Amino acid sequence: MRKMELQILHALAESKKTFWQLLDQNHYLLKNFMETLESLYDKGLIAADKEGIFLTQKGREKIVPSHLEFKSMICGKCQGKRIIFDGKFNEILEEYRKIVQKRPSPTVSFFQGYMYEYDVVARVAVMHHYGDLLNNAFLLVGDDDLLSVALSLTELPSRIVVLDIDERLGEFLNRVNKEYGFEIEFLRFDVSEPLPEEFMGKFDVFSSEPLETLSGLQAFLSRGVCCLKRNGVGYFGLTTIEASLKKWFNIEEMLVKMGCVITDVIRGFSVYPMDYGNISYETFAAKLKLPVGENKGVNWYKSALFRFEVMSTIEKRKKWNKKIKVEYMDPEEDVTYPTFEKSKL
Repeated sequence: MRKMELQILHALAESKKTFWQLLDQNHYLLKNFMETLESLYDKGLIAADKEGIFLTQKGREKIVPSHLEFKSMICGKCQGKRIIFDGKFNEILEEYRKIVQKRPSPTVSFFQGYMYEYDVVARVAVMHHYGDLLNNAFLLVGDDDLLSVALSLTELPSRIVVLDIDERLGEFLNRVNKEYGFEIEFLRFDVSEPLPEEFMGKFDVFSSEPLETLSGLQAFLSRGVCCLKRNGVGYFGLTTIEASLKKWFNIEEMLVKMGCVITDVIRGFSVYPMDYGNISYETFAAKLKLPVGENKGVNWYKSALFRFEVMSTIEKRKKWNKKIKVEYMDPEEDVTYPTFEKSKL
């Protein structure tokens, strides 16, 4: 917690900040961030009013002045994504935004949410940058973000298959196919079940935004890895907000055991809204002792983008394609689920 305490104190030494602004600068598990913030409040190092959180005199005594002389920040042009796009990608973004306006609303029963449209197209741009688009067969395990639509707009992949448990998504994609002449294939699929045999080792690229329980990550990623040809490529997102570094270690270890090598990890690549009108994943803030005002547009929920390549043969990966009991929510590490209780802090 020491690193987190210093990060919060030094952020407040620069100026008063809202809870949401501090959260946007957080690099650690959200649950631990909340615990640290309340600990600093209980110790009398910070205080809060309607405008935000600030240091007390006692808190200012903990500041290291020389630390504040050094400035570092995320690149304003790429927003830390390490990729910017131009050319036809701008047309695709405009058309993609039109199409997804009629998407099904997220449902909390599947812990659904979707990233901002720009970030979906930015992921496609990363795929293009690495030569992963042209004439490649894609398998998407879960497609809340409608990456399948953005991929189809490029007209570069040879095949796009979506596996998802939500039949509403399949109905939506069927309508889009008819209107735009796409050939997105949809199969209702429960990720706890093994991958269909005909999909094993048949795809060039896999992409997913998996559940961040350990069982959810194992299920989504094992399906993805098993669907890939040798030298196939995978993309997935993972946060530090809902997944501890121990969980990161477990997943990276699993990928290595499956014969994969991680080529890229871009922190903060994908940004998600947390209030979808019918669902809010920000109700946890009301459980804090500190007064927390309304979030006025701070996009604090960010996911790292992982890219990996498969080095092993499909025969060595098939043992991972087994039934997995999937937990949708991790009470030890996640506080964003709307039914979360304060007693678990």
